[in-house]
Amino acid sequence: MSESTLVSLSQALAAATDLDAAFVALAEGLAEVDRGAVVALLPVDARSGRIVASHTWDSGRVARVTLDVALRQFAGDVVTRVQAGGTFSDVGEESDTFARMLQLPELGEPGDLGLRGIRFDGDLAAVLALYEPKRVFGPRLSEQFAALAALFELAYGRFAEREARAEATRTLEDVTQRVHGEYVARLTRLEFQLTEARDAAQASGAGEAVQAEREVARAAEEVRRTASRLRALEQQVTAAVGQLEQAHIELHRRSEALRQRTRTIYLLDRVLAMAAEQVDPKRLAEGLLALVGDDMQALRCSLFLRAPEPDTLYLAASRGLAPHVREGSRITVGQGVAGRVAATRTPLLVVDASDAQAQPLLRDEYLTTGSFISFPLILRNELLGVVNLTNRAQRGLFVEEDVERVRLLGLVISLIAVEARLPEQLLDRIHE
Repeated sequence: MSESTLVSLSQALAAATDLDAAFVALAEGLAEVDRGAVVALLPVDARSGRIVASHTWDSGRVARVTLDVALRQFAGDVVTRVQAGGTFSDVGEESDTFARMLQLPELGEPGDLGLRGIRFDGDLAAVLALYEPKRVFGPRLSEQFAALAALFELAYGRFAEREARAEATRTLEDVTQRVHGEYVARLTRLEFQLTEARDAAQASGAGEAVQAEREVARAAEEVRRTASRLRALEQQVTAAVGQLEQAHIELHRRSEALRQRTRTIYLLDRVLAMAAEQVDPKRLAEGLLALVGDDMQALRCSLFLRAPEPDTLYLAASRGLAPHVREGSRITVGQGVAGRVAATRTPLLVVDASDAQAQPLLRDEYLTTGSFISFPLILRNELLGVVNLTNRAQRGLFVEEDVERVRLLGLVISLIAVEARLPEQLLDRIHE
C-alpha cells in the first residue's frame, strides 16, 4: 500500500460530513489497493448481539440491505476477536457461505472473509467485513488494509459521538418540556380549585366559611408541595446535564487518544517502509527524525549520531535550526544539552519557562523555548546518538508522559539505525 493512499484517505475522512461519505472514502481507498476486493460496514445491535444491516459501496454510493444475523453463528474464537476489535479475524473455510449470508457482492471466485469489530463507548457498534479473492501465495490483503481500517474507525467514533450528543440533547429537551407542561397544567388546576374555594367561602355562611378556608389552606399546601417537587426535578435534570457534559469530555479525550495512536501507527508504517526499501541514508535519517518530531509536534528538533572519533557526535538531521547549523557538525560528549545527555545516558526534561531560567543549558543553539526533551538513543547498552525536541506546536509543554512516548520511538529509531548502519553510511554520504 502506498503512502499516498493513507494520506488521501486521511484528507477525505477529515472532510467527510457524515458516515456515508466516510465509508465511500474507505471503499475508494480499498479500490486503489485491490479492485477485486469488497468492504462492507455491518451495524450491530449491542443488546441482542445481531447484525442488523449491510452497507456496501456501489458506483460511488452506499447500498443498504436489512439483515438479521446473530454473531453467535460465527465460530467462538472469531466472535471473541471481533468483540475485542482492533484486528481482522479470518472466518476460514466458511468464508463464502457467510459472505452470502451477509449478502456481500459476489467475487466470481473463492474468497476469504475477514471481520474487524468497531467499538464505541465500551460496546460493539459495528463490524467491518473485508471479502477478498483467495490467495495461494503472498500476504493477505487484510494486512495492508489494517491501516485504512484504523483511520476509518477513528472517523466512525467521531460521527457516533456526534449522534450520541444530539440524541442526548433531544432526550433532555423532551423531558424538560414534558415536566414543564405537567407542572403548568397541575398549577392551573390548583389555581382553579383555589378560586372556587374562595368563591364558596364568600357565598356561604360562617360554618361554611371555616370549611372553605380549610380547603384554601389545603390547596395552598398542595401548590407548595408541587413547587418543591418541581425544584427537585429541575435539580435532577441539571445534574443529568452535568453528567452528560462530563461524558462528552471523556468521549473527546478518548477520541484524541485514538487520533494520536493512529498518527503514530501511520508514522511507524512510513518509516518502516523507508527502511525496508533501503533508501538513501540522508532520507532515512530525515524520516527517523520526522517520526519522533511529527508524533510529538515539535517544530524544532535534531538528531545526533555517533561519529568515528572518540566521544564525538555529529548532526545527522535537523528541522527548524538556524541556517548556520549544518549537518555533519560535531559536538563533544559532555558539551551542551545533547553532549550532557550522551555523557549521562539519562533523558533530560524541562517542562516550563520557570524551570528553564534555572537551566544554563538553554544557551544551547539547538534549543529556544523553555520546554524541551533531550533523549539518548541506546541499544544493547551502546550509545547510538541523541534526539532533541523543542518548540512544541501551539506553545505546548512537554510532560513526563511524553518522555515515555519518546522512549518507545527512540527504540524504533535505534533498531532501524543499527540495522541500516546509518551512523557510518550517512557520514560517508555527508563527506561526499
